[in-house]
Amino acid sequence: MRIQDHALCSTEATARHGSPRGSQSWSDRCIRVCLVRIEDYAIVGDTQTIALIGRDGSVDWLCLPRFDSGACFASLLGEPEHGRWLITPQGKITASRRQYRGDTLVLEQELDTEDGTVRLIDFMPIRAERPDLVRIVEGVRGRVPMKMELIVRYDYGCVVPWVRKVGGRFHAVAGPDALAIATPVPLTGKGFTTVGEFVVEPGDRVPFSLTWHSSYEPLPASPDPESALTNTERWWKAWSSRIHARGPYREAIIRSLLTLKALTYAPSGGIVAAGTTSLPEILGGVRNWDYRYCWLRDATFTLQAMLHSGFRDEAKEWRDWLFRAVAGDPAKLQIMYAVNGSRRIDERELEWLPGYEASKPVRIGNAAVNQLQLDVYGEVIDMLFQARTAQLGAMKDTWSLESKCLEWLEKAWKQPDEGMWEVRGGRQHFTYSKMMVWAAFDRAVKTVERFGAHGPLDRWREIRDEIHADICRSAYDPARNAFTQAYGSKKLDASLLLMPVVGFLPTTDPRIIGTVEAIQRELVGDGLVFRYVTDEQRANIDGLPGREGAFFACSFWLCDALVLLGRQDEARPLFERLLALRNDVGLMSEEYDPVAKRMVGNFPQAFSHVAMINSARNLTEPHGPARQRANHAPHPTSGDTPDDPA
Repeated sequence: MRIQDHALCSTEATARHGSPRGSQSWSDRCIRVCLVRIEDYAIVGDTQTIALIGRDGSVDWLCLPRFDSGACFASLLGEPEHGRWLITPQGKITASRRQYRGDTLVLEQELDTEDGTVRLIDFMPIRAERPDLVRIVEGVRGRVPMKMELIVRYDYGCVVPWVRKVGGRFHAVAGPDALAIATPVPLTGKGFTTVGEFVVEPGDRVPFSLTWHSSYEPLPASPDPESALTNTERWWKAWSSRIHARGPYREAIIRSLLTLKALTYAPSGGIVAAGTTSLPEILGGVRNWDYRYCWLRDATFTLQAMLHSGFRDEAKEWRDWLFRAVAGDPAKLQIMYAVNGSRRIDERELEWLPGYEASKPVRIGNAAVNQLQLDVYGEVIDMLFQARTAQLGAMKDTWSLESKCLEWLEKAWKQPDEGMWEVRGGRQHFTYSKMMVWAAFDRAVKTVERFGAHGPLDRWREIRDEIHADICRSAYDPARNAFTQAYGSKKLDASLLLMPVVGFLPTTDPRIIGTVEAIQRELVGDGLVFRYVTDEQRANIDGLPGREGAFFACSFWLCDALVLLGRQDEARPLFERLLALRNDVGLMSEEYDPVAKRMVGNFPQAFSHVAMINSARNLTEPHGPARQRANHAPHPTSGDTPDDPA
């Protein structure tokens, strides 16, 4: 059952995403009776995939062997029958508490019942060859009867595996996938489900481990749970000990960096936007997208968050991933790539999944990959400029790639595009897109001037100035003293909060001040920032019906803009309100619904955590990421081999 706000929920026989399928089945006896809020999940991960674990001890989402693989547990987007791994007391849960073990990704949850208290310890060992999920049940107080339910459903809940006992372990095989569960608890099969019951008393530690492997490979050994716990905790503590963070927001910065590390695909260095797909941007709506890919748009912000936190190696890996992914014809540059840099991300709908709280469709893949979004060229070139400024070290051919992109942009920048919000309502001349093309030529000019690169400096200066004048002429509304979402539009857009951050105009410019103040008046609700105005009654500029939640990242952008404007007295309360909206273990989704008072969107969202890290540093450091980027200043942690773009 679901514990809401650390208090007991109703025990009425209501399924978590639908009705029970039969009053006598094991699943019905184990089924949760309250809806699982997005913020009620915590994560564990091995830097190649993550698992989402609810307060009741149910693993509701896990894709193996990597983030964008098919899910073997997909009840997050459906019902228990679509796959989950539940370990929970048999009696009624009266309270729950959870935390991570220090600065690690080892999760501990304590569950109170009338019989006593148990502690669940969940983690994924840092991967050597294959992924493992380890769970240890520890007795704390009393004598607590427990139950385990394992429902494996490959390919997002639609493939029932063949389960048999091999060498003392249950082994679930279907197609290319196989899972082996190891535990001293006697297990049995009931109705296509593996179940077990046991009792824990103080001092007892009952382990479970789940190991994935390719079905055509020999059955691998299972990890030793206790030594795996020791090694995993030691690994995360060693990694987090390198974090440079001081001041009042140190804990928040560290937890967000741990989350970013969890969302990093270690073999390539790519960072997925989120670990989930199709968690809705509004409950019951159709704005449900797959975020298990790497977006180029996140490049500069992510690099700055890493550099300011002392992670130069991770910053280099992120830069190197980006360069490998975008190498090739600039005209075919994509806005996103798979974690290994591959380009094919075809979108389709999974009709058999009812969706999170009936939010359909459930999508995998992302058709936005085929859109034209001119701003990503600016993001790539700006990121490489920031890496060069931070002296991350030379990387062969980066300047050649940038020059080719600029050559293409010279002809393409006047085209309309789908914009940074990936609209499906038709192309427009979006202001943010034009601004980032300006940034691309601006950074190219500065690369020639500062680093001695070879390029047509006069022509690039001329194009840069032409784009700047075009934006000021076509996207500025003098009646409102504000820049608008697109040329000729009267609508505002939260992306324009980044105008001073990228250095398009100084913060003293009345047009920047007017734009920030207009956004505060028109796009802020309940203290949070919406991307743009949506109408519930008809299709919006993005081609989709209905409203959406307020964006965490956009709200942090307002905080940054206020800092640059010298309005810390406004920025700090906003930042601390956003911090208060994190869940109890410090995680954020993409958005927050001020009406429902709940998180919405995919979870955890890397960009929300990146924006939080940068805003915390902007508030507490004299040379924070926003000031550094706006002023093109050398990074304070620079100091090894300079990058030579020539």
